[in-house]
Amino acid sequence: MGNFVHLHVHTEYSLLDGAARIDKVVKVAKEMGMPALAITDHGNMYGAVAFFDACVAQGIKPIFGCEFYTCDDLHVKSGKIKLNHLVLLAKNEVGYHNLCKLNSIAFDQGFYYKPRIDRNTLKKYSEGLVCLSACLAGEIPQAILNRQYDEAENIVKWFKDVFKDDFYLELQNHKLEEQIEVNSRLREYAKKYNIKTVATNDVHYIYREDSVTQDVLMCVQMSKTIDDPDRMKFPNDEFYLKSPEEMAEAFPNDADALETTLEIADKCNFELVYGHYMYPKYVPVTGQDPKDYFRDLIEAGLKKKYKQETPEIRERIEYELGVISKLGYVEYYLIVWDYINAARERGISVGPGRGSGVGSIIAYLIGITDVDPIKYGLFFERFLNPERVSAPDFDIDFEDSRRAEVFEYVKDKYGVDRVVKIITFGTMAAKNAIKDVGRVLKVPYSELDQVTKAIPNTIKRPNIIAKVFGINKKPDAPDESVPELVEMYNSNDDIKKVVDIAYKLEDSPRQTGIHACGVIIGGDILDKHIPLAKNGDILTSQYVGGELEHLGLLKMDFLGLRNLSDIKMAIELIKQNYGVSINFDEMEYDDPEVYKMISTGNTMAVFQLESGGFQKFMRELQPTCLEDIIAGVSLYRPGPMDSIPTFVKNKHNPAGIQYVSPLLKPILEVTYGCIVYQEQVMKIVQVLAGYTLGRADSVRKMMGKKKLKDLKLEREVFLHGCEPQNGKAGVEGAVKRGLDEGVANKLWDEMEKFGSYAFNKSHAAAYAHVTYQTAYLKCHYEAEFLTAVLNNRITNSDEIKNYISFAREENIQVLPPDINLSDTYFTVKDNKIRFGLAALKNVGVNVVDQIINERKLNGNYKDLNDFINRLDTALLNKRCVESMILSGAFDCFGVKRSQMMRVYPQIIEKVVSDRKRQATGQFSMFGDVLKDDAINIIAMPNIPEYDDQTKLKLEKEVVGIYISGHPLANYVDIFKSFNFNGGMLQVNDESADDDDEQDDENKYDGLTDGMDVLCGGLISEMKKVYSKKDGSEMAILKIEDMYGSFDAMLFGRTYTNHKSLIEIDKIVKIKGKLTINDRGVCVRVDNLSEIQNPVDAKVKEENLDKQVEDKREPTLYLMYDLTDKKLADDIYDLLKNYPGDSPVIVKCSKQHQAFKLKTTVNPKGFLINELHAYIDDDYIKVI
Repeated sequence: MGNFVHLHVHTEYSLLDGAARIDKVVKVAKEMGMPALAITDHGNMYGAVAFFDACVAQGIKPIFGCEFYTCDDLHVKSGKIKLNHLVLLAKNEVGYHNLCKLNSIAFDQGFYYKPRIDRNTLKKYSEGLVCLSACLAGEIPQAILNRQYDEAENIVKWFKDVFKDDFYLELQNHKLEEQIEVNSRLREYAKKYNIKTVATNDVHYIYREDSVTQDVLMCVQMSKTIDDPDRMKFPNDEFYLKSPEEMAEAFPNDADALETTLEIADKCNFELVYGHYMYPKYVPVTGQDPKDYFRDLIEAGLKKKYKQETPEIRERIEYELGVISKLGYVEYYLIVWDYINAARERGISVGPGRGSGVGSIIAYLIGITDVDPIKYGLFFERFLNPERVSAPDFDIDFEDSRRAEVFEYVKDKYGVDRVVKIITFGTMAAKNAIKDVGRVLKVPYSELDQVTKAIPNTIKRPNIIAKVFGINKKPDAPDESVPELVEMYNSNDDIKKVVDIAYKLEDSPRQTGIHACGVIIGGDILDKHIPLAKNGDILTSQYVGGELEHLGLLKMDFLGLRNLSDIKMAIELIKQNYGVSINFDEMEYDDPEVYKMISTGNTMAVFQLESGGFQKFMRELQPTCLEDIIAGVSLYRPGPMDSIPTFVKNKHNPAGIQYVSPLLKPILEVTYGCIVYQEQVMKIVQVLAGYTLGRADSVRKMMGKKKLKDLKLEREVFLHGCEPQNGKAGVEGAVKRGLDEGVANKLWDEMEKFGSYAFNKSHAAAYAHVTYQTAYLKCHYEAEFLTAVLNNRITNSDEIKNYISFAREENIQVLPPDINLSDTYFTVKDNKIRFGLAALKNVGVNVVDQIINERKLNGNYKDLNDFINRLDTALLNKRCVESMILSGAFDCFGVKRSQMMRVYPQIIEKVVSDRKRQATGQFSMFGDVLKDDAINIIAMPNIPEYDDQTKLKLEKEVVGIYISGHPLANYVDIFKSFNFNGGMLQVNDESADDDDEQDDENKYDGLTDGMDVLCGGLISEMKKVYSKKDGSEMAILKIEDMYGSFDAMLFGRTYTNHKSLIEIDKIVKIKGKLTINDRGVCVRVDNLSEIQNPVDAKVKEENLDKQVEDKREPTLYLMYDLTDKKLADDIYDLLKNYPGDSPVIVKCSKQHQAFKLKTTVNPKGFLINELHAYIDDDYIKVI
């Protein structure tokens, strides 16, 4: 047994400065002969479960702890507050519970910059804890350093009084002057008050040389460079995991303090318990026993869901019920049923199912799912395997806009102290780690970019950096190194240094977050059993989802599926417009018109099928039934995509399908001879080799995880069978059942190949139902369906633009906003969609509600004066009125938009002024008789309307899209020849099963890094930046086309050669290459040219004179403080650098005077960008 134990250790979960990775630090402690190890991260217990697992794996005792932040009063949260450190360790179960409680209070009640506790709280929850006085930041060392010796002794006595013999004075020696004095005083206090000292090292990294890595980590977290003299850094490299011998050397006269570490380790004897479920109890409203209530729900559902009970159905029910009851999951099913039932009672849409739970017939009968597992051949064992017991996991989809209501229901039912969200950790991914470390070390960005671009997206976590650079490769591991990267590593010292540090930091946590859908429900008050954290105002666990499940807590996923909102709203609109009630529960999902539409590839807005690649696949496949859709969405993923040509060929020529055994036909016939589903793998080994479905599910899992060693052994079982062993049923074997051994081997090879990416049919079947529902609505009620789709994306201008473009292609008229006809959201009537006012920028729902309520009460608005006079000007600000004018919402008044823009501020000012006079008892000079006429005295100026391009541009500014037309409308035929557009960047990842890993490279359908592209559009944004490598100019452009938008970048000579063509609103054609990385997609431009408007030359000639006559350059309007001489001079000098024909009108922000400058400018280039350095965007207008 070793003679020293480290009791003060910071792992990677000390997010600012800990660089001792849990697995490694535990392994090294074991190698040093230490019988135990503590974890004491700063202010949290994030890593406790992972630490426990690592210690158990290494065979050493885990000691749970935390270095808390302490303060005088945790309720004081203002001003500068002094924080101290304090180390607490759990002796036993009570101590662990109190550690959790204190940590939870620190976040929930004491958080102020850091999670904090105070002495009152500490005393209340001190039982079962060992207390160490901590490092130099401890309360006692700080009093000593401040020469407050009496105070230091008082603190010592307080801790001794509270913790008795479990309080220790902590000695540290990092070769710091301050520690010499502190340690001396601590030894005196120890002797005087009969308190033991304990020797620790403030471990922040494992080896001395790791101090560089830890230093870089701190720079990364604080956005500093390594040479920044003002940054926070450790004083030396002594903060590592020292060996017992090194600790003895550091404390030559404190052998007792070293020995004390073993005493404390002996005191601390708490271990986590896995598999002991702490689910809440479900109490039926009927007062019945939960099992009886469960049985009643099942029998009622059976009568509702099946017209006739068959022996197969009854046998399946009794089998599932037996397994569920035996494993103790009856109340789990009831809890899930309860909140789904509550959601439906509240009118919240619930999805048909998700994941493997769709394979349970009982879930179908009681309404947890809506897919018949018998009809689609789904297996219960895929969800709950009696031979490989693990907790069931129902993931439930709700309409996204009301998911939060379900969470609130669960909180109300089980208690706010028993329901919390689940924490997540943002980690340093491989490419980001390289770039972050490189930035800290001041390596040129271009070199780092070259490195990260060479890292393939196909390499799987963890340790991507080590794999691609060939670092520490094990002899039996596959070679995933990239020669180009290995060459860089070996030939470039800067890159080598970056990589050597980055690979140590890769995947380490850098910040916390909240799981998008994960919720924990406890059977007891949660902070007794787990520590809680706080993210903003939301309480979360400190442990991640999988850890919580191991601890026996009930984890639920409440997912939001926007398509459910689409379906629900579309059904409501159809009922409203046609009086037709649509109930998908009563449909057979066999409408030939729906499949005919899908087969044409017309699947825009259809769940899962709207990408260009999927549309092409559907045209090739020509689906005729829901099974085709289920298979289609399962195949259209990385890996199984290679089977699509065979699948399509076999569908159209079923006579050509060959099976190695006739027993395979009933299993694979539904997928035309191809292995597509995990369930098919399970059925094959069951039917051909005699597996139970429970053991078959274990084989499915082996194949999915590519466990090669296990699969080698299992092949023999499949071929020749085995006797029952280790609780597993015996297997007869395929050969014994009559299959030729060579054929059986070939079949196993095929299953192993396809099984690694075969899909979960239960999930695919459920989501195919949603696909069909959206396709049905689009096929038969397209205008209503698209209206629902638009409303559920009302804040996303790119998606709005995309769907409006599509609606117009489908000959569905999209009408502009109209103040007298529009509602809050998009509306539909007579196959025409009307813009909703809430889609306008700067127009809040509260304003829109007032506008519509006033219109309903007192009739349509007559003109702009009438509109402003009838509304509350406190809600109706100027930007709101601008949006209404420029969007065309007031076009119904028969007045030019330019005129209304000129006078609306005066009308608002007059209305406000009149109301103030009325409020103070003053009366208008017009008297009551002429009051109504008086509001019209502000006449419209006689000025021309904006030209079409300006009108469209301004529409885009206030709506996010063009309404009355599109500046690219004349260019559609040219754009059809391009192979890339902004619409291709729309990502729909809502359909993925949680078990299904998705590669980043496949995020953008059909696009690959480095592919040649021809594209184009309108330059809507531009930014000039400078290369970090050589200071050369480069430009980043945002290009908008008819389908969306994308970024384009011009570097070096390419930028220089095309600089003159870069102007806002210019329409250009681009040749270049795609760059796809973790930041998204952009086009690296090789060539850029202007596209001339393809209007007939004769028409242009006839209108030339009129164009010249009407031509009017836009005016640049600026507002800033003209009394600031330096500011005024700087702006004037800048304006002179951009000569042109546009007049400039300047308004003084302080004196409210306006001036027209003699200088005229060109506002289309980079002038506006550079003006932003002096003036806010709100005070720059080009009209």
